[in-house]
Amino acid sequence: MSLKVEEVSKIYGKRNVLDHVSIDFESKKIYGLLGNNGAGKSTLLNIINNRIFSTVGKVDLNGEKISDNEKTLNKIYLTSEDNLYPSKIKIKSLFKLTEKFYGEFNWDLANHMLLEFELDSSKYLNKLSTGYRSITKLIVALCVPCEYIFLDEPILGLDANHRELFYNFLLETYQDRLRTFVISTHLIEEISNLLEKVIILESGKVIVDENVEDLMDETYILSGSIDEVESFLDHVQVLGKEILGGSMTAYVKGNLSRKSLGNVKVSRMNLQDYFKKITNRKKAK
Repeated sequence: MSLKVEEVSKIYGKRNVLDHVSIDFESKKIYGLLGNNGAGKSTLLNIINNRIFSTVGKVDLNGEKISDNEKTLNKIYLTSEDNLYPSKIKIKSLFKLTEKFYGEFNWDLANHMLLEFELDSSKYLNKLSTGYRSITKLIVALCVPCEYIFLDEPILGLDANHRELFYNFLLETYQDRLRTFVISTHLIEEISNLLEKVIILESGKVIVDENVEDLMDETYILSGSIDEVESFLDHVQVLGKEILGGSMTAYVKGNLSRKSLGNVKVSRMNLQDYFKKITNRKKAK
């Protein structure tokens, strides 16, 4: 099963929020959808989930269109910070409503999560704090029977312990039943170990669509004298440079020369470092 975004653009007035975006979301993977504020992440997720329409382009699931197609829409789910649920509804009633809509609901997992998060299912949604509203929506997202789960800023208002608990639940449910998760968040460092693939948007365009492991295997931080570091930069993509006195630190992507590194110190970049460098408006010269 494959969900394909093909040449999707979204124009508001004179602003091109998405610019010919094409992505093939493979089945049974955990994706990170990253981008700075205004990059187009939420717009893309809303188009995929038929909440808004693209100006041009299309979204297909297994060759069938998503838009206005109940069969395909029942296979995808988006939770976001937008409160689309009735405010005066109890948590347990929300779960029952969700089960009725999707035909199934993982009650065992829902009850386990309620217990671990110390959340009373008799509480009204509009009486919950921001964090517990997020937890409620996350429980729904993990318990629906959909094949593609899109999480837009899913951990809004959660403290560190609750975020870690959610990540553990996500991994457990993913291992129990393989399906595709797409997580859009600014807390890159926290989710990097969960991700198999990463997509980075900048100014409405896809600038990165890669396997995380492969990406991290070819991104480096080089530190040393300016002349020595510069000697390694001819055949790699330079993401950024920092110069202090006679020393240079360079952030690079590519295969390093096999010649002796000399006094140059080489270390790996993490995903958050890479994201900050690749989206930095002041590109390395």
